[in-house]
Amino acid sequence: MPPPRVDVLLVVGPGPAPHILTARAHRVVPIPSGTTSPSLIAELRVSIPRLVGVTGEAAASRAIAEQVHQAGLPTVLFSDSAVEPIAGVEVCPIADSGPPMDVVDSVIDLIGHTPMVRLDHIGRDLPCHLLAKLEYFNPGGSVKDRPAREMLKAAESEGLLGRGSTIVEPTSGNTGVALAMVAAQRGYHCIFTMPDKIAEEKRQLLRAYGAKVVICPTAVPPEHPDSYYSVADQITASTPGAFQPNQYHNPGNPRSHEIETGPEIWRQTAGRITHFVAGVGTGGTISGVGRYLKSQNPAIEVIAADPEGSIYSGGGGRPYLVEGIGEDFWPTTYDPSVVDRVVPVSDEESFRTARRVTREEGILVGGSTGTAMWAALEIGRDLGPEDVVVVLIPDSGRGYLSKLYDDDWMTDHGFLRARGETVEAVLASKGDRLPPLVHVHPDETVRTAIAILEEYGISQVPVVKAEPPLALAEVVGSVTDRLLLGRTLHHPEVFDQLVESVMDAPLATIGQGETIDQVADRLAGSPAVLVLDGGHPVGIVTRSDVLSFLERS
Repeated sequence: MPPPRVDVLLVVGPGPAPHILTARAHRVVPIPSGTTSPSLIAELRVSIPRLVGVTGEAAASRAIAEQVHQAGLPTVLFSDSAVEPIAGVEVCPIADSGPPMDVVDSVIDLIGHTPMVRLDHIGRDLPCHLLAKLEYFNPGGSVKDRPAREMLKAAESEGLLGRGSTIVEPTSGNTGVALAMVAAQRGYHCIFTMPDKIAEEKRQLLRAYGAKVVICPTAVPPEHPDSYYSVADQITASTPGAFQPNQYHNPGNPRSHEIETGPEIWRQTAGRITHFVAGVGTGGTISGVGRYLKSQNPAIEVIAADPEGSIYSGGGGRPYLVEGIGEDFWPTTYDPSVVDRVVPVSDEESFRTARRVTREEGILVGGSTGTAMWAALEIGRDLGPEDVVVVLIPDSGRGYLSKLYDDDWMTDHGFLRARGETVEAVLASKGDRLPPLVHVHPDETVRTAIAILEEYGISQVPVVKAEPPLALAEVVGSVTDRLLLGRTLHHPEVFDQLVESVMDAPLATIGQGETIDQVADRLAGSPAVLVLDGGHPVGIVTRSDVLSFLERS
């Protein structure tokens, strides 16, 4: 039978108490010195506990149990060792005395030892072995369970976390879920900051664990006060007892993969692995796994799959739609010396490949898996029959059902194309009389915006933070001739104000693969729409553009 539930558990000595005892205790009090104090006894009497449990080093815990009992408090001593009886104190065993059951003490003990599967359908044209390490079999649903456990374990041993502490972390979702899962077991509170591009399912999942979620804008640099990194720092500084694991700089992140994930892959492939492919976010996974694998065989190649625009593949960190990988700064958890090659992958290639994996292999995966799989298929073409390529699948596609598995969302962003006449045809019919995407910047003046409208004979332009090719997140607003007329009429000083001070909301968007009927519906409530191709703005279509196209058709 399980040990009885206690109101207070006194843990004597430096070691941790067994989980089965702490989980069943309302309050846990460590007593590192091995002796009680009058203040502790007084505090226990005030709370009027129904039962006080004592556990720890055998002789010291027996002495403490005797002291607590003599103070008039109902006491039970938990020990599997032979101890001298104490009159009036029950001694209960900790270990289950019945036949052993195939069960772990907590969900945290299920982390790791994930399976590996062959991908012979999507890899049918490759001469090499193509294998996938299925990290979504971790109890939190992703590879991030491993570093979450390791980082919090280290923080506890360093005294940075205690029961009732608050964990604060900037996260794109999976790390937050992993931290929230471990925190629920350990009795911690959680606050997570998250960029606004992250799917709603991930936000709801974090809230389901009892965490607070703070949403921040994507299209700002890391040092900006509104970035999800900066906001996390602000919350940590202003919250008493807060601890930020900081997965981007915490050595426990790559260490968890060097001591667990890497050895698992080596054993599962019988040491035959020749290539390891993974997406790169914090860099912890690829650095830790790569470091271990190269310690076993320096000839193993480590390939990083990276979203186009991310710094790892030479970009400036410009926004992309794939979630959970890529960065706009260099985390210290990333070890570039371990990586032999970085393969840039577009959003479109990532999403299409993820959908292929799901439909051809029956494995529901997310966009970052699509990124890694596309890179694996690229490098696999040049390999031989003895080569073994392992792709790490970090999570399931269940968190992306409203995005890459939603045909409407994919079409809206220009990743899918309808049959028949499409917006792409309307855009092409405009010819080259105008640049593909006339635009203004938020730091230009209203006078400059008016000059651009006059120069090209147009009535509206998007306001963007960079030069094409653009990411959708870099479109921050719009200006129209009607808007500017209203702002400047009787207010000549507005001509020299910045566009960002007068701009309107961004134009409505439509995928270039959507139908003429769909763009007509979208234009019913807007004078123009911004056309997307693979998530990138490529042009503007107005009502007159559609009318001209229909007239010529």
